[in-house]
Amino acid sequence: MTIRSRRETVTFRHPFQIRGVARILPAGTYEVVTDEETIDGLTFAAYRRIATMITVPAEGARGTMEVLSIGSVDLANAQAADASMANE
Repeated sequence: MTIRSRRETVTFRHPFQIRGVARILPAGTYEVVTDEETIDGLTFAAYRRIATMITVPAEGARGTMEVLSIGSVDLANAQAADASMANE
């Protein structure tokens, strides 16, 4: 099985919260890494998501970052909530 990682940056214009993270995160740009593995036995290349992680400022340690495991649906929900605040 082959694993690949996709990196992207996401920007939040407002402080936000993601399910599974016990604190509110500040507005800003964040790096998100999604790990995917190949689905074997198909006649074409296909991948399934196995992990999604976001790099955030560490709580209480200025200038330090930590990587948190999150759900991709939870990230999408946080992005949608942030976008809806811009329309208010």
